[in-house]
Amino acid sequence: MMEELSLAAGRLSSWWDEINESDRWQDGVFYFLCAAYALVSSVALVQLIRIQLRVPEYGWTTQKVFHFMNFIVNGVRAVEFGFHAQVFLFRPRVFTLTLLDLPGLLFFSTYTLLVLFWAEIYHQANIFFNSQARSLPTNKLRTAYICVNIVIYVIQVCLWIYLWINDNSIIELVGKIFIAAVSFIAALGFLVYGGRLFLMLRRFPIESKGRRKKLHEVGSVTAICFTCFLIRCFMVGLSAFDAEASLDVLDHPILDLIYYMLTEILPSALVLYILRKLPPKRVSAQYHPIR
Repeated sequence: MMEELSLAAGRLSSWWDEINESDRWQDGVFYFLCAAYALVSSVALVQLIRIQLRVPEYGWTTQKVFHFMNFIVNGVRAVEFGFHAQVFLFRPRVFTLTLLDLPGLLFFSTYTLLVLFWAEIYHQANIFFNSQARSLPTNKLRTAYICVNIVIYVIQVCLWIYLWINDNSIIELVGKIFIAAVSFIAALGFLVYGGRLFLMLRRFPIESKGRRKKLHEVGSVTAICFTCFLIRCFMVGLSAFDAEASLDVLDHPILDLIYYMLTEILPSALVLYILRKLPPKRVSAQYHPIR
């Protein structure tokens, strides 16, 4: 029995190595990722156009910004994987790391925009239902969102500049741990504010209009985004300490396929589907422009 298991493990390892070293598999996987990202980007753009045609008079709302950023993030990824041979072989290596990590940071900014929106709803509802409750003003929540993003981008840019000047494996390790930490913060944000909003909606009367639908929407998006950022945290953290799990090399196509499908493509597609409903023609209290 042990010999059979050992033989099966050896065959699997040999198959894995053969795929990793195959130019055909590499091209096939990365062109598939290119097509998948292009499709998601196109869906986000079509939805953005539909929203603009529906409510052109309200400028850049949270919903429009979210779809526009989805279009940009997925479009950049599509271009990256369309030119994967050049992207993964850039010299100095910091250019490869920058091209692969920057869309990941933009993905963080895009989806934490949902956390910001939910936080605004949660705190405003607290004030409405409990006049004694202390709640953060909307502008302070937005300031906190902007400040957190600025700090994250500044730190990451500093790491890239240092790697450009001095290609140091320790700083590269620190950069991966930093990305893992940012992903964990995002997962925590969805868990806290998605969970709070979900529990608040459950306290509404059963006859409340749209309650069941909003419960499903908030619960589903929270679960999807929490899971995808947690997977990103784990896989990036693992790649920091295990070269065999590296995500920024050309010869790990299957690992890259699993990683990008689970952390970006499938979550984006599912969230865009769940949030596909167009806003009402008359602006509601929850649909407001970003100022």
